[in-house]
Amino acid sequence: MRTWFITGGTPGGFGPAFAEAALDSGDRVAITSRRPAELAAWAEPYGDAVLVLPLDVTDPDQIRTAVDAAEQRFGGIDVLVNNAGRGWYGSVEGMPEDDVRRVLELNFFAVLAVTRAVLPGMRARGNGWIVNLSSVGGLRGVPGFGFYSAAKFALEGLTEVLRHEVAEFGVKVLAVEPGAFRTRAYAGFADEPPQETVDAYLPQLEALRRTMIDQDGVQPGDPARGARAVLQALEQDPPPHRLVLGSAGFDAVVGTLEETLADVRRNEKLSRGADYPQSGH
Repeated sequence: MRTWFITGGTPGGFGPAFAEAALDSGDRVAITSRRPAELAAWAEPYGDAVLVLPLDVTDPDQIRTAVDAAEQRFGGIDVLVNNAGRGWYGSVEGMPEDDVRRVLELNFFAVLAVTRAVLPGMRARGNGWIVNLSSVGGLRGVPGFGFYSAAKFALEGLTEVLRHEVAEFGVKVLAVEPGAFRTRAYAGFADEPPQETVDAYLPQLEALRRTMIDQDGVQPGDPARGARAVLQALEQDPPPHRLVLGSAGFDAVVGTLEETLADVRRNEKLSRGADYPQSGH
């Protein structure tokens, strides 16, 4: 029986989907939310197997309190799912500075803070899983979501390094890259016109906003199926380093990586020519 610590427990989102998949497999769950009352009815049927905790992941004191509560209740955290996050849109040139920092704080620095709070217990026990919810936007840039992509690209790099650093302590690390899933992630776009300081980008951003509104509720990805796919990946030996979720996301990522590799190879001569000449050549 494992204990999961899952951030971002928004009803209808990936947080409860991960929790349900873990509970269905016989595990226990600590799930966090900035509005924990929203999870009360959902959690009630699971009884003592679920602990709902208040947590704003951008608040270091709340992180420590929540991690301590989960460890005291269940004796330790075996699987950390860094799921909390959100994408705000705007141009690279014109997104307000405060919004830029908010995107990076929530989608990168908060993940780092939660991970660093949970890792000491995992190292001491000699096992554990860290599952970082990245995005297809962490493997290919998405116009209009430049800073969200930047945060997810940073998370991808951090996850890659962390995987190597903690391997000797029995801790495994997985990056998960969902595409478009039927969560509440797009629900706020109807009420959120772009906050942009450069008017030249407004037509692009309005078109993006209309697309997100039209897609809300009809995204192809099923959060429950996605969560179960992650649980299956954790059981693989050896486990994958990353897992892209969703057919459209898979195709987009494979296409992007193939284009990147072709672009790098086109300039192989220039790349190799940047070295000092070897003696004898």
